[in-house]
Order: sequence, then structure tokens, then C-alpha cells
Amino acid sequence: MSIKVMLVDDEEIIRDSVEMFLQSEGIHLLTAAGGEECLEHLRDGFRGLILMDVMMPEMNGWDTIRKIVGGGLYDGNLIVMLTALDAPDDQMDGIQEYVTDYLTKPFVPDELLVVLKYYSSLLKPEGSGDGQ
Repeated sequence: MSIKVMLVDDEEIIRDSVEMFLQSEGIHLLTAAGGEECLEHLRDGFRGLILMDVMMPEMNGWDTIRKIVGGGLYDGNLIVMLTALDAPDDQMDGIQEYVTDYLTKPFVPDELLVVLKYYSSLLKPEGSGDGQ
């Protein structure tokens, strides 16, 4: 099974450290420094697991999810929040059905790997007749 993961986080050190860890596990990570870059990757055809930060400048994670859904870019993806916030805030209202899980930073790398493998197994593989 090929695991496709995109990390959307404005902090370069987070993107770099997660990328280094996942590469050591044989997993390719696509990164986005913010919501607009995430949307570009989705428009370019990315389908897989999206790790989404909440607190980002210009477009926060909740607004990014609203644009993903509103733009018809949600199908074929699962979204897992990866954020320093202890719990979702009221900005999640109305989009909670699009958030598969909520993980807090700092995270344990091995636990993140288990989560990625599990949720990736729930996604339809490419070529499964879904048009992807």
C-alpha cells in the first residue's frame, strides 16, 4: 500500500521534521506552508491523507477545510488535524464531519506513523474504479 500524505503547516521546522521522519519510514510527504498551497496541491490531483494545522496566518486550517469542501476537493481525502490546540474551537462548527481525527503537538512520531497507516488504509487505492 502506498501512503500519500500532505502536511499543511506554516512552521518550516515542523514540516522538515515530519518529512525527515516519514522519509526514514519510506513515506513520501508533500508539504504545504499554508492553505492556498494546500488547495493548489489538491487542484493538481493530490488525494490521500491531509495533516492540517489550525493556527496559520492568512487562512487557518478551518477556513482551508471550508475551501476544500466548497471547491469540491474533499473526495478521496481524509483530514487529520495536527495542531498545538488542546481541543477544537468553535470555528470547527459545521465542518466537523470532514475532520477524521484531532492530534495535538507535540506528538510521538511512532504514534503518528500508526495513525497515518491506519487512516491511509481506509482510503481507496488508485485505480480502484473511483476515477482517481
